[in-house]
Amino acid sequence: MNSFPPSRTTNLRNEISNFQQRFDESFHEAWDRYKDLLHACAHHGFTELHQLDTFYNALNPADQDSLNSAAGGNLLERMKSSDGNSSSSDIAKLTHVVNQQTSVVTTAMTAILKQFQATSPLASVKAVKEICVTCGGAHPYY
Repeated sequence: MNSFPPSRTTNLRNEISNFQQRFDESFHEAWDRYKDLLHACAHHGFTELHQLDTFYNALNPADQDSLNSAAGGNLLERMKSSDGNSSSSDIAKLTHVVNQQTSVVTTAMTAILKQFQATSPLASVKAVKEICVTCGGAHPYY
C-alpha cells in the first residue's frame, strides 16, 4: 500500500513550482520554507537547476540583487550560461552561493539584534524625590 498518494505528490509539486517569497518573509525564512517543501516531497523530480531557478524567481527584487551580488553577476544568467547544460559543479557553486547568502543575512541580522539588545535606553529618567529644604524630610517644601 502506498502511503504517499499521487494527489499529495501533485499538490506538493505545485507548491514547489508556485513558490513565492511572502511580503513579510526574510530571505532566510523563504529559503528554509522552500527547503522544507523540497524535503516534504523528496521524489519531486525537479533538477537542482530547476529548484534554484524557481527559488530565485520567487524572491523579491532586493533579495535577488543580494544574490546577484554574492554570485558576482546575474545569478540566472550564470545558471543558464551553458544553454541549460550546466554542470553539476556549476549548480553546486550556485547552491553554495544561496546557502552563503543565507548565512550572511543570518549573521547580519543576529549582529543587529545583539546591538539593539545591548543598547541602553536613550535617556534614563531618574525619579524625582520631593525633599523638604528646611528639615530634609520626604515631603515637599511649600
